[in-house]
Amino acid sequence: MHQGNQTTVSEFLLLGLTVGSEQQQLIFVLFLCMYLVAIVGNLLIILAIISDVHLHGPMYFFLANLSFTDICFTTTTVPKMLVDIQSQSSTISFAECLTQMYFFMFLVDLDNFLLAAMAYDRYIAICRPLHYAALLSPKCCALLVVIPWIISNLVSVLHLSLLSHLTFCDQRAIPHFFCDLEPILRLACSNTQVNNLIILAIGGTVIFVPFTFILVSYALIGSIVHRIPSAKGKWKTFSTCGSHLSAVSLFYGSIIGVYFLPSSAYSAERDKVAAVMYTIVTPMMNPFIYSLRNKDMKGALKGLLSRKIFFWKR
Repeated sequence: MHQGNQTTVSEFLLLGLTVGSEQQQLIFVLFLCMYLVAIVGNLLIILAIISDVHLHGPMYFFLANLSFTDICFTTTTVPKMLVDIQSQSSTISFAECLTQMYFFMFLVDLDNFLLAAMAYDRYIAICRPLHYAALLSPKCCALLVVIPWIISNLVSVLHLSLLSHLTFCDQRAIPHFFCDLEPILRLACSNTQVNNLIILAIGGTVIFVPFTFILVSYALIGSIVHRIPSAKGKWKTFSTCGSHLSAVSLFYGSIIGVYFLPSSAYSAERDKVAAVMYTIVTPMMNPFIYSLRNKDMKGALKGLLSRKIFFWKR
């Protein structure tokens, strides 16, 4: 907890990524390209799923929601960072900071729940295939998306409600490229014990319960796959999970590295590197992960793109 003159903070200063002035334009071009790839890639995934009736199943329903969430997620932070680089002005008002934090936390939690829903889909498909239609009916799939929206919203509102009652010191520089909870709490003069307890209790539950569910689902899947006699059969069955496991590894590896290491191990630079991974790299990579390893998705994307090209040539 910092010491200093207590004041009513009207704006914060985002310090951004620690790079030299000569590297700013390179960073701008790199992140702009990554952002555009993430937006276009996830949008193509959504359009391919909507346009192909063969993809109107639970697995692709969750994937379309994940792609939509990734578009919103990366849009929450990257455009502001790009504008700051170009304008050389990195201030953000207190209200804008709270708004950015709300959408950031909401979308992180929603991503987390959607990955768990996709693990549930793979578990049912492999371990209980005869009950797949009943256990993943349209109503059930809708609930697996709507309930996470409600929970994620409530958790984000809780964090912001507690944050809005804190008193901040005259130091207002945030060593990050967006408003994140941990760096903001480090600027507070008032006691942040309740905030930290909520992060560990509620935040930990929201992250680790779905993560544990994913691990258990894949442990059960692994036990079923292990019983398959042929190596080819094992590979064919488990390969349907490869894309999801890759996305899970990218997402949780960076999230846990930022929010659930001891406070004494906090590093602003490590925090920023991990944030780049889950706010830009992961949303950019997910379309490739889910399309390149999936024949149905590749076919739907080829069909979508060929129709678009034909339309443009007319």
